[in-house]
Amino acid sequence: MLRQRTIRKPVHAIGIGVHSGKKVRMTLRPAGENTGIIFVRSDLDGSPAIAAQAQNVSDTTLATSVGTPEAQVATVEHLMSALWGIGIDNLIVELSSEEVPIMDGSAAPYIYLIHTVGIVEQDAPKQFIRIKREIKVAQGDATAVLKPYPGFKASYTFVADHPVYNRYPKTANLDFSDVSYSEEVSRARSFGLVRELEQAQTINRCLGSSLDNAVGIDEYDVLNEDGLRYNDEFVKHKLLDAIGDLYLLGRPLLGEFVGYMSGHALNNKLARALLRCEDAWEIATFADARRPRGRDPIMQPAAIAIAQA
Repeated sequence: MLRQRTIRKPVHAIGIGVHSGKKVRMTLRPAGENTGIIFVRSDLDGSPAIAAQAQNVSDTTLATSVGTPEAQVATVEHLMSALWGIGIDNLIVELSSEEVPIMDGSAAPYIYLIHTVGIVEQDAPKQFIRIKREIKVAQGDATAVLKPYPGFKASYTFVADHPVYNRYPKTANLDFSDVSYSEEVSRARSFGLVRELEQAQTINRCLGSSLDNAVGIDEYDVLNEDGLRYNDEFVKHKLLDAIGDLYLLGRPLLGEFVGYMSGHALNNKLARALLRCEDAWEIATFADARRPRGRDPIMQPAAIAIAQA
């Protein structure tokens, strides 16, 4: 039986919010079965909690934020993507400020942090959202689609006409029963054009952005001294974001995601559309399933190509 997972013991990290520019302490704590992912604002009176759910998404301007009337937490997508990538179902995320620390702009530091304390399996069966029929949303030329598939497969097409972007692949297509999220996706960083930074800062975004937590691009080249981590790092980061946004459904997907120019807003629109169409999905658990074929030894069970239960 595939079982739910949490971490073995608490672990801490300190960083800055990429948009707020504020220092933040993050503590990840084990959580009981069927808790899900819960954000807690320990800096506010009463330490209000926010469930990591698509219905709680409150802002999608250059990042995904979740909130309630009592509190908000910004830039959750990279952490959510990492938790999907290593199959964490239940976790408390305590924050001393309004934003998840950006770390190096990818999902890899969160995975490393969790590896340092270990993962434990719980008694409850892991639950999946199995896609039964296609759901598609669009905004202008951008589209986001979920289709039936006996595992999890994701593809993304990044469309941007720029001399630097045009030198690198703009499409990624990965079947996570065959590849490791940790190896092939998790290290892809946020990126942006230097000339757009000032405009973002006028709306109080990217105040903590630097070459330590993003790939910077001028009119001709990548500015980071070490270059790119993957030849297709730009499109893979878009895929990383989409995986994190979709994990706000509360359970890993059994299906196929296809994104074309989609961003946080459209990804959330897709998640909400799926939840409204109750005939398009079902909850699935598996009493028995094959181990992952991917190379990551603790790869999420959602990566398994599973026969119909």
